[in-house]
Amino acid sequence: MSDCPLCARGACTSFARDARRDYLQCGECALVFVPSEQHLSAAEERAQYDLHENDPADFGYRGFLSRLFAPICERVRVPAQGLDFGSGPGPTLSVMFEEAGYDMAIYDPFYAPDTGVFERRYDFITATEVVEHLHRPGWELSRLVGLLEPGGYLGVMTKRVTDVAAFSTWHYKDDPTHVCFFSTATFEWLATENDCELALVDPDVVILRRRALSGVA
Repeated sequence: MSDCPLCARGACTSFARDARRDYLQCGECALVFVPSEQHLSAAEERAQYDLHENDPADFGYRGFLSRLFAPICERVRVPAQGLDFGSGPGPTLSVMFEEAGYDMAIYDPFYAPDTGVFERRYDFITATEVVEHLHRPGWELSRLVGLLEPGGYLGVMTKRVTDVAAFSTWHYKDDPTHVCFFSTATFEWLATENDCELALVDPDVVILRRRALSGVA
């Protein structure tokens, strides 16, 4: 069985299977994932993302993103530094934050690949519909938490796994670029492992707060 790409230490067993792919689950962190040998190539993945039509002028899309935008704004006041990780071909969430007065950076491995953003620290980082695409989620998410100022927030939007029965008919797994599926238990493990407080904001929105230094609010 493949090693877990999140914790790299749990025993992984079969969770489900369909006509195209296998899905394994880690006994340590509960991540459900597709084995790496069944991932798309980088070129195939890029071709899928090029089909996306995200547009900052689309009020429906803004409404969708507001489910993460609003709770971050409630927790982080202007002025503040933010990073939108996995901003995609039509950055929109970063525009929403800039309009509200925040100083924003963006990163996307295909569309905004400036790795200089990882040399700064941030008051908050957002990852909307991103973590399910990560081939190395353990490394990437630990890196993001490490970029946060003490007391900073990592906001994640991704649909969560519930059980095998629901998974079998779940449209979310049918996107060929989706290779990691998080449950509530997975986010609880992630929060503990990275010394964060976890808030379950919505069925597909979680916020992790990096614990402040001792004696600092």
